[in-house]
Amino acid sequence: MTSTMTHRHLADEIRELAQEKNAVILAHNYERPEVQDVADVVGDSLGLSRAAAETEADVIVFCGVHFMAETAAILSPEKIVLLPDLGAGCSLADSITADQLRAWKAEHPGAVVVSYVNTTAAVKAESDYCCTSGNSVEIVNAIPEDREILFCPDQFLGAHVQRVTGRRNMHIWMGECHVHAAISPDSLSNVRRRHPKAELLVHPECGCTTGLLEASSSGELDVKGLQVLSTEGMMRRPRYSGASEFIVATEVGILYRLRKAHPEKTFFPADERASCRFMKVTTLPKVWSALATMEPRITVPPEIADRARLAIERMLEIGGSPIAPCAPAASAE
Repeated sequence: MTSTMTHRHLADEIRELAQEKNAVILAHNYERPEVQDVADVVGDSLGLSRAAAETEADVIVFCGVHFMAETAAILSPEKIVLLPDLGAGCSLADSITADQLRAWKAEHPGAVVVSYVNTTAAVKAESDYCCTSGNSVEIVNAIPEDREILFCPDQFLGAHVQRVTGRRNMHIWMGECHVHAAISPDSLSNVRRRHPKAELLVHPECGCTTGLLEASSSGELDVKGLQVLSTEGMMRRPRYSGASEFIVATEVGILYRLRKAHPEKTFFPADERASCRFMKVTTLPKVWSALATMEPRITVPPEIADRARLAIERMLEIGGSPIAPCAPAASAE
């Protein structure tokens, strides 16, 4: 039996089990293609959080990483939330702990804490707002200008938000996603030399973002066609763009969804090595096993969940723009 036939057979069994258990399957843009195909909803952290909050299903199978399943458990405490592989962690979420955030807050009394959704439930419980790359600018802009802001944990997203909003009283935690941080200006430049007409779609978590925009502002580098976008912004952008080719600087898993959604256009990875091993640990057999056994189940202690819920709900109330705001140097339609 070929792997394609195996995937098809497993996918059919998974759908039958999901119907039997009244389960919804959510998959992040970076998951394996076959996992995306079996999911009811595929999207970014914000979209999946909304889907988890709004679903009428009894069971949520979260094909993503641990903090995403925690967020679903916080928003839907009455539901069973399953994570097919407990090894699906996140290097960015691991870059700050609740103890570290409490110590940072003590150094800046009265500051408003904005935490990227890529954080543990315990960190969210110490935060005033959560955000995603799609609505981080809007959330910071919603905070009074005279309030000091602590932004964590991603230094590259934080730098992008500070650049776009012009907030001088914003402190940024020096954390990073190991996959996005490794996408360098050099790797992006090499791909662009091979595809000079391609539009650049760059995630603000990438290590190349700050360097690209600074080089553009100084005139050292021509970055015509640069779009700094969340993953859902990347999904929408080809619809509005006249370009036929795109260089995509984020985790390579999104290329599968982009090519399915826009088959008439061509997409190239900024770095073919930009693959998250945590996202890729989820496989169809593990999704099937989670539904068959109702394990592993993700729960969050009520005392943490109750405090984290407010920050997450504030995130959900402030939606991302159809085309996420770009830095002044970037082109936009």
